[in-house]
Amino acid sequence: MAAVIHPFAEHIVYFMLFSIPILTTVFTGTGSLVSLTGYILYIDVMNNMGHCNFELIPKRLFSIFPPLKYLMYTPSVVVIFVCFLNLVCFIHYITPNSAPIIHFSCLYMTVYGTMDKSTDAVYETSLERPEESPKVVHLTHLTTLESIYYLSLGFATLASKPHTSKWYLWLMWPMTSWSLIITWIYGNTFVVEANTFEKLKWQSWVVPRYTVQYKLQWPREEINSMIERAILHAEMKGVKGEELNRNGELYIQRYPQLKLNLVDGSSLVVAVVLNSIPKGTTEVLLRGKLTKVAYAIANTLCERDIKVATLYKDEYEKLHLRLTTKMKSNLIHSTSYAQKTWLVGDGWTEEEQLKASKGTLFIPFSQFPPKNMSKDCFYHSTPAMIAPKSFTNIHSCENWLTRRVMSAWRIAGILHGLEGWNVHECGDSMFNIEEIWQASLRHGFQPLTMPN
Repeated sequence: MAAVIHPFAEHIVYFMLFSIPILTTVFTGTGSLVSLTGYILYIDVMNNMGHCNFELIPKRLFSIFPPLKYLMYTPSVVVIFVCFLNLVCFIHYITPNSAPIIHFSCLYMTVYGTMDKSTDAVYETSLERPEESPKVVHLTHLTTLESIYYLSLGFATLASKPHTSKWYLWLMWPMTSWSLIITWIYGNTFVVEANTFEKLKWQSWVVPRYTVQYKLQWPREEINSMIERAILHAEMKGVKGEELNRNGELYIQRYPQLKLNLVDGSSLVVAVVLNSIPKGTTEVLLRGKLTKVAYAIANTLCERDIKVATLYKDEYEKLHLRLTTKMKSNLIHSTSYAQKTWLVGDGWTEEEQLKASKGTLFIPFSQFPPKNMSKDCFYHSTPAMIAPKSFTNIHSCENWLTRRVMSAWRIAGILHGLEGWNVHECGDSMFNIEEIWQASLRHGFQPLTMPN
């Protein structure tokens, strides 16, 4: 009974019932290790599948092989059972000749003639309910090869904790290899999580590709095509906003008639980073790949009369050309590593990190956290906020973030849906930084505290 959670007394009754076949084979001298382990495995798998709330077995399979319904336990059957259990018990109390609607297996009801004639009709009707359409979709992808185990569809124990490398996952390399092959063959996104927040229905869709594949040139066209199909599918379902982990300007240019809004979340990322900088800071070091987030951070800090230092001349020149503020004098080219606050993105080296002075605070503005190389420095989380308590169904962690902590990229899409902002935020465009920050606080999202 590892598949589900029940009250303790119910577990005892389950064990008593399920132990009858095992004890029967033991007392009759016909038991074996194969029958014992096979029976327990079958019962647990069926129970798990019945409570997973996802129909793994297609309806047509029961039509092709009708006896299969006597052996399988599907989520639809569980839902019907839960909904009608009290009603059936009441009917039996009033009219003892009435037959039950469903049970764990229809086999014994068929044998004893207690199967209700409406069972098949009720089951088919339960499958015909319209698919729920979310208002906002978060489109993400797998990171490392073992990240598939950290999804809510993977192992619940791992999904409930931040993503860290586990030694025992290397022992599962055959299964990991198969998952890589399956995700490579399967060319469509799939729903991994569904949430509700302030009457907003929101889903996370996973692109079955890994980070390393995004960095290669040859699979890029296939990945873009997969994302494009996901956007069009969301458009067909009536989704109002779709949050992308990467800029989606390409798809807007290709489909200018899109009714949904594409949001990359860069404005909230900038806002979170700016509000993570300790008060009283007069100078920061900006290091890493220069993205539109990096340009926006540098521009805002210069406007706030905070000096932004860069280590390399070419980065200084690029920033100087892109800055829109009149306070360009606050952008400086420095050869010193003495700054106590570093804003870091992708592409900076470990050697640079080791040159930081004692007590330096690293604040990343990238999606991936830097590797902690120095014990004398402090490392802030990647841009993220704590979700409100009213945000339901957050059972798994998002990558390396702790429970109920969501990345700024995800939160931005939710805020666009809640506020009804009918604008795209992708490519070079960026939403108002202060407005989205105030909206996040207004809806109950809380900033992460600075590490001790």
